[in-house]
Amino acid sequence: MTGSDDRRQDPPVNNPPVNNGLMISGGTHYVGNQAVGHGAQAFSGSVSFQPQDAERTAELLAYVERLLEEHRAALADPDATSRELRRLREELDEAEPQPTVLRRALDRLNEFVQPVTPLVVAVGQLAQSVQGLPGL
Repeated sequence: MTGSDDRRQDPPVNNPPVNNGLMISGGTHYVGNQAVGHGAQAFSGSVSFQPQDAERTAELLAYVERLLEEHRAALADPDATSRELRRLREELDEAEPQPTVLRRALDRLNEFVQPVTPLVVAVGQLAQSVQGLPGL
């Protein structure tokens, strides 16, 4: 090349790095339903399982009750959580449980247990089991 080159190049753009991670320090933390990173999604509620029978649903109810007692102190309103679980059990004991009543009870129960990951998972399994019952 001869002469001067009048073309100028823009300096490279130095974008700051993006941290899609999560850092928690100090104290006690109850974490559930998280997603981190570009396009990440977290879901609450039902977990994918095969349709269940009434016996499995009864087992899951008992399991949720045990977890509720075990993690009672971590719940914002343990008494309301217990009442909702009792309502769910009573509706399931009906000859013809009403799907809307079951859904409402499961949704409320799911909201109440949010701070406690094992309860969130167990309630999700219970919800899936209830959805798989004949007639629902």
